[in-house]
Order: sequence, then C-alpha cells, then structure tokens
Amino acid sequence: MTTLQVKVAARREEAHDIIALELVAVDGAALPAFTAGAHIDVHLPGGLVRQYSLCNAPHEQHRYQIGVLRDVNSRGGSVAVHEALKLGDILTISAPRNQFALVPAQHSLLLAGGIGVTPILCMAEALAAAGASFEMHYCARSPARQAFRERIAASGFAARVVHHYDDGEAAQKLDLDALLAQADPATHLYVCGPAGFIAHVVDTARARGWPDAQAHFEYFGAAPVKADGNGAFEVKLASSGQVYTIPPERTVIQVLCEHGVDVPVSCEQGICGTCLTRVLEGEPDHRDQYLTDEERAANDQFTPCCSRARSALLVLDL
Repeated sequence: MTTLQVKVAARREEAHDIIALELVAVDGAALPAFTAGAHIDVHLPGGLVRQYSLCNAPHEQHRYQIGVLRDVNSRGGSVAVHEALKLGDILTISAPRNQFALVPAQHSLLLAGGIGVTPILCMAEALAAAGASFEMHYCARSPARQAFRERIAASGFAARVVHHYDDGEAAQKLDLDALLAQADPATHLYVCGPAGFIAHVVDTARARGWPDAQAHFEYFGAAPVKADGNGAFEVKLASSGQVYTIPPERTVIQVLCEHGVDVPVSCEQGICGTCLTRVLEGEPDHRDQYLTDEERAANDQFTPCCSRARSALLVLDL
C-alpha cells in the first residue's frame, strides 16, 4: 500500500471533544487527489493505525483535513490524536481510498450524525462546487458539540443545511419519518455517524420503500457484535495446507499473525476492507461493515480481523 509522509500543519479545537488537523506533505508537494467520501489510514504514536475521512473540499491538493472525536470508548486512536499529536509532528498516512463515493443523481440527501459529518461535509462541498441539487441534515447533541459550524455558516451552501440538536426544542429535531416518507427514484441517500444513528436511518428508509442501492452509509466504528456463543473453528491455508485452530476469544488475524502469516490489516474492526481475504471453502460468519449484502451472500471472501466461521473449517486463499 502506498504511504506518504505528512506534517501536522494546523490543529484546531473544532468543538467540544473534537479537534481538526490539517496535514500537508513534508516536501511541500501536492498530495494525491481524492473524491468526496474518501478516507486515509493514519499511523499514530504507539503503532496504531486508524481511518479518518477527509473533510476538506475535494479540489484541494495542498492539504488533507480530518476531524477526530475524543471517544470515551476509544481503543487508543482518538486519545493518541488528542493527547500525543502536536504541530509539526510527522506522520505516515496512506493514499486516499473511497468506499463511500457519491453516485450521480438528480438529488442527494446527506445525513450526518455527530463526527459522521466529516465525509458528509466533503460531499456537500463537492456537490455545491458541481452545482448539483442536494440538502444536508446535521444532527448533534448540542451546538457546542457540533464540528465545523462556522465553516458551514460561511459556505455558499449554508442555506441547504438543516441543523438538529438533541438538547433543542422538539420542533427542530430530525423528523426522519417525514423526511423519508416516500422513496424517490431520483434521490440518493447518504448517512454517516454512530452505528445506532445509521441503523435508524437505514431501517427507516427500508421501511419506507427506499431500495438499498439508493441508501449509502459508512460507519466510524464497528457496529456492536455479541461474542456470546462464539465457537472454535479451523482455518486452512491453501498454499501450505497448514491448519490453525481459532479459539472463541481470538480472531483469525491474531492467530495467523502469531504463526508468522502476514495478512495486511488496518482498522481491525471490519470497516476498511484492508484485510479482505478470499474464502475457497466453508461458510464465513460475516461480522464486518465493509461487504455488501450481495458480497456476503457469495461467501467467497471475508474480513479475518473480526469475522468468524459458521462451518467447522474455512479454506483461505493464503
């Protein structure tokens, strides 16, 4: 995977528990181009690698901007960003990848929950620049916890953004039933935010007849998966015939890594797709947020960082 060296050129307290970082190339060169919805892998102090959506305007190549929420349930990434990173620090990042791209449509409906605004804001920038029809709804706990408020207010698309606050009057809260009351074949829906927010939007859209092909979403963290009932299973490497037992409390990646089997991995939550591996035999128990329903049904690939097996054995193309 291509990596780049960047410097933290700016750091701003964007909202309560949210900071925005501006990253520029160490050598001052232009950064690789990206499209709205793209994210980068950021290698953080302590050996952590985390994914963050780019939230600056896609035409910009002199910088990348990310927004990071300090998460009380952090596995270390957000704490590292908030407490360890400072101006001038040099970081390794990946080139941008996009698994949440805009689809050409007559109208786009953008829904952001909390820090999920980062890719949604980038989409709004791109759609506005293209003169496309769109509207954006931005939900937050309170104005103090809403990132990029000033930027949105100063933008040319401010009138297309509706703000909703959990601690506000009932009349201003998001009426999802009304917003998605009727599926429109000319409209594509995009949603990003906490797992519960995304699930509520997607479930409501499906109940109102929105086709899955018109509803696009991206998680910032893996949806909760109950580990109760995890059983042991085996994986076999097609190249060597070696078989490894995966106990209930360990992942495939952990066991393979322990035995010197190199599988690229990044998020370790089934979000980014870095570790996606072909399955030659057996039935995976998909626990990722990366594959589509159709891809899962094919059962010919899975994410070994979090997914398991329904069958006693998985034969992997490794």
